[in-house]
Amino acid sequence: MDRPHFVVTTAVAPRAVDYLREHARVTDVSPLPRAEWNPALAGADGVLIGSGTPVDAAFVAAAPRLRIVASYSVGYDNVDLRALAARGIALTNARGSLNEAVADLTYALVIMGLRRLGLGIRWVRDGRWLDADMPYGKDLAGATLGLVGFGAIAQAVARRARVSGMRVRYYSRTAVPEHPETGAAYRDFETLLGESDAVVALLPLTPQTRGMFDDAAFARMKPTAIFVNAARGAIADTGALLRALDEGKIAGAALDVTDPEPLPPGHPLANRDDVVVLPHVGSATNETRTRMAMLAAENLVAFAEGRPLLTPVA
Repeated sequence: MDRPHFVVTTAVAPRAVDYLREHARVTDVSPLPRAEWNPALAGADGVLIGSGTPVDAAFVAAAPRLRIVASYSVGYDNVDLRALAARGIALTNARGSLNEAVADLTYALVIMGLRRLGLGIRWVRDGRWLDADMPYGKDLAGATLGLVGFGAIAQAVARRARVSGMRVRYYSRTAVPEHPETGAAYRDFETLLGESDAVVALLPLTPQTRGMFDDAAFARMKPTAIFVNAARGAIADTGALLRALDEGKIAGAALDVTDPEPLPPGHPLANRDDVVVLPHVGSATNETRTRMAMLAAENLVAFAEGRPLLTPVA
């Protein structure tokens, strides 16, 4: 196509925008409210979006020339796949560009949860250290890590856990008795919940996984176990998680994602000694966010030049 028009809807590394400008006409609407995007979308051949950009029927209708949506995120639960399919619009994501960063953060949450480090931080800030010793945590060595979902990020977490001497179990739709690289052993979902000292959610948000961690799931976990979520907040029912904590069905939680997100001030999850909450920073390093943005930009340019997409979703 002749000098295509790409619209950037989310703030990304300047390097990616500069790269796009070498190959296309670019309109950056990321500083503007959504209500002011339509004039740019009307002439867009492609868009670069983030996970906070809803690409719904109204978005697609506002972009009659749209041929490709390049997501700066791996998850695409914010995208109406049917609306794209009806128009033959391609979708790409950022898979592969953030695996190690998210695995680092996920395993940090496992350590924080099992060792009760969030409580330790509060202990110092609140002056409780002056009056008593903080309650003990749990060794990682010899503990069992249960991974729900076993894609590239979960496998990277499994490698980290193995170095720490943890036993690793996993649940996934695709299963082998023992994963050759990590030594992780397959378990069905219910068995994994009952065996694990830390249960980690690392799977996409779909109609099937929404609310997967409900009252019944938390009830199957050990009362000494922690729940870790580094995927999407709505995979866990927030009410069920709070009930499980209040009733002692689990010992704690460590979350990089929540439902709702962000948490409003005063939310019950935000000020508990048994919960660590981070502001969805799994991929938030300069290097990783630049890789993510560049991959989205490279997908747009590849499409414009008639080359195969690097990371096609649909």
